[in-house]
Amino acid sequence: MHIGCHLSAAEGFRGLARDAVAVGADVFQFFTRNPRGGAAKPIDPQDVADFLRTSRERSFGPILAHAPYTLNPCSAKPEVRRFAFEVFADDLRRMECIPGNLYNFHPGSHVGQGTEAGIELVAEVLSGVLSEAKSTTVLLETMSGKGSEVGGSFEELRRIVDRVPQSQSGKLGVCLDTCHVWDAGYDIVGDLDGVLERFDAAIGLSRLRAIHLNDSKNPLGSRKDRHACIGEGCIGADALVRVVRHPALRNLPFYLETPQDSLDGWAAEIAFFRKAADGQR
Repeated sequence: MHIGCHLSAAEGFRGLARDAVAVGADVFQFFTRNPRGGAAKPIDPQDVADFLRTSRERSFGPILAHAPYTLNPCSAKPEVRRFAFEVFADDLRRMECIPGNLYNFHPGSHVGQGTEAGIELVAEVLSGVLSEAKSTTVLLETMSGKGSEVGGSFEELRRIVDRVPQSQSGKLGVCLDTCHVWDAGYDIVGDLDGVLERFDAAIGLSRLRAIHLNDSKNPLGSRKDRHACIGEGCIGADALVRVVRHPALRNLPFYLETPQDSLDGWAAEIAFFRKAADGQR
């Protein structure tokens, strides 16, 4: 299985690769820029070359870049939507230095405009930035449905996909977050098969390209989005083991976003899931 965690890009791609190896990961997620801001560091060609060499040597799976939280393509404010478009387009240009990987983003919050208006605005931004010439696959993330979030149901994500012409090229997919779908009311503990059947019916499992593997601090349907470390939340370790072992999911890359305060914590969680995937638990 391909499994990793969210790492800091403070030392560039070289540092990300080093930390991934240190925790036993063969994939990782990183923010393309400050998650609460808009500035991105210049790309260092030597740093990228070193990373690509390590990636080949270590047989890394797909690397997942995460858009900043400030990117809200369905904001009611035109200047916020313009910022989202500019950051999105810039990130996709920058991703071409590590071709063939993944870019994940939160669809955003419609802030009182209504879900349908939000869906239209997200699709408008995606239609403007996606290009078949680019090698990156963009992923809509499943959301918990708190407040005015768009993407709290599989059907909402499908309505975005249907409005983006470039989605037919396979460059638009979905990242399923276990905490988010649980908080949104999808019972992955008691009925994982049923949840995946609903996903397949609404979106199609062929569009599912990555899993955010998180426990949740809140009960089913809470719509709060509070991640917990594996086995310390309301989903529980056993249910998350069933996720990584499920035949429809086990070949996907898994990315931990648990609230660890050290690399050792992620190393322990990665080792736990590797043993579980091999049937040693």
